Amino acid sequence: MTTPTTVRPPEHDAGHPTGPGTGRLAAEWRAGRMVWRREMIHFFRDRTRVAVSLLQPLVFLYILGVGLSRLLAEGSSDDYLLFLFPGVLVMAAQAPAISVGASIVWDRQSGFLREMLVAPVRRSTLLIGKCVGGATVATCQGAVVLASAGLIGVPYRPDLFAALLAELLLAALAMTLMGAVVAVSIRRLQTFNTVLTVLITPMIFLSGLMFPVSSMPAWMAALTLLNPLTYAVDIMRRTVLAFQPGHSSQPLFDSVTWAGWDVPSLVAVIVVAAFCAVTLTVAVRRFSRTD
Repeated sequence: MTTPTTVRPPEHDAGHPTGPGTGRLAAEWRAGRMVWRREMIHFFRDRTRVAVSLLQPLVFLYILGVGLSRLLAEGSSDDYLLFLFPGVLVMAAQAPAISVGASIVWDRQSGFLREMLVAPVRRSTLLIGKCVGGATVATCQGAVVLASAGLIGVPYRPDLFAALLAELLLAALAMTLMGAVVAVSIRRLQTFNTVLTVLITPMIFLSGLMFPVSSMPAWMAALTLLNPLTYAVDIMRRTVLAFQPGHSSQPLFDSVTWAGWDVPSLVAVIVVAAFCAVTLTVAVRRFSRTD
């Protein structure tokens, strides 16, 4: 008689880790990557929207910024434009970042979201892929504005640009996740646009974008310190100033402070990252209950 041969399942083979856990992780990764890729394809195909959305930050910096600098800097525009530049990068990332929330609402109304939710992957994976895709798109758009940095005296340094893009990605992720929280809580696109406009506009203008926090009234400064974008703008401004040492002593470039204590860059990064973690948790929980 022939002794039957025992065949081990593939998942038990130590040299080929194809078990259920590994397969599930690979499926989650593929799903998240496809959702991210969808956002990137939409960005590169809609060139008209990209060009139009870039007009606002460029006009703000090179037209409104120059005009304001004549009032604030007594005829010298270089310092104020340098002060304004990091906030304008965040402004450039605003539109594509919050458009992710609008796409979630639109996908729900069109029925496409329901088709995505029947996929055999976690709903959190789909949401994270969408938010990371939106943040990547927003960073790419901010990079276009960053390319004009030489016009205001910012040196073209690879290390400077890499640091600014990394910091811009964090700021874009914060705005994207905030839009996602609103999107998973509201079903009507018109209501979403209204609510998000009411939220994001004060956040942009209360981020130290136009004026240093030290020159604001007490009530406005208190609101500014509660704004996570304040810390994102402050981090980017410090990065720019690191390559412009002659400006760091001016009151216009004072760092954000808590009761007189200068907030270190690492603490500012932690504040923005903590905001991202909280908003991601809220968005994932609400998205997991989406019908």
